[in-house]
Amino acid sequence: MSKPKFAMYWAASCGGCEIAVLNIHEKILDVDANFDVVFWPVAMDAKYKDVEAMEDGSILLTLFNGGIRNDENEHIAHLLRKKSKILVAFGSCACEGCIPGLANFSPVKEIFDTAFSTISTDNPDNIRPQTHYAMPEGEITIPTLYPVLRTLDQVVDVDYYMPGCPPESHQIAAVIDLVIQVLQGKAELPPKGATIGAGNSTVCDECKRKRNEKTIKAFGRIQLIHADPELCLLEQGIPCNGPATRSGCDARCPSAGAQCIGCYGPAEGVVDYGARLIAAFASVIDSDKPEEIDRILDGLVDPAGQFYRFNLAGSLLKAAKPAWKSNGG
Repeated sequence: MSKPKFAMYWAASCGGCEIAVLNIHEKILDVDANFDVVFWPVAMDAKYKDVEAMEDGSILLTLFNGGIRNDENEHIAHLLRKKSKILVAFGSCACEGCIPGLANFSPVKEIFDTAFSTISTDNPDNIRPQTHYAMPEGEITIPTLYPVLRTLDQVVDVDYYMPGCPPESHQIAAVIDLVIQVLQGKAELPPKGATIGAGNSTVCDECKRKRNEKTIKAFGRIQLIHADPELCLLEQGIPCNGPATRSGCDARCPSAGAQCIGCYGPAEGVVDYGARLIAAFASVIDSDKPEEIDRILDGLVDPAGQFYRFNLAGSLLKAAKPAWKSNGG
């Protein structure tokens, strides 16, 4: 009997999710033993036409990492949705937009101006990418950048979500074990739409630091504060995103003395990540005077990045108005 087919694709992301899969070490052999890997461009030679020739629904499991930033990303998202029985939004970029989604604050022209016209770029002729270019050998095409980045489920139907930047390797291994047990008839898949490879609570609930419901008079950068290694970072004025972030990472950053930055995405039941964080930060401010509250909040040097670093594209906000209006959108 032939093995079920497995695929993995890398869209608008950094590639860290691909590395995280390799970091499951010998567990990767279980993937090879139980699946026929038919499409994984970063690890094997495969062409889009090979996938297009497959029967619809013939791929059992596809891990799709990365957001949808251009027409190629969207084409492959639709193609893999058509060919896959189970499509997983794998990693923060696919689930919520992640760092590439922060570009949704800016119109496409501004993004290109920054990339090709600023002091760090040697481009005296002001050459810009062209989606179509005629050469003697024929026309060359490159993907067309969309006005905003979208999450995978804003483009196609998604069966499961596996957050993280990247997902923790032990969580990936656990999900692979679950799928193998399902194939062997020893377990059942969770309901469609479920978040897998993560917890159902918050990073704060995983964090072993002490919480005393203390209020503060200032926010500051962690490198400028001599932090108590045992006390809650937020209660020391260090902007930690643990109160709004889904558990599942074992609170790695706070345990190592660094604030949570939110890479596991919104916790269960959080409608808008930024709004929940604003409420959490406001709750520790020790003042009822508007002027003093403004001064304290000024300690958050990058509010947009603080509240929506990983979640802008998947938030209620999604993008800034100039980005939506760019390219005539």
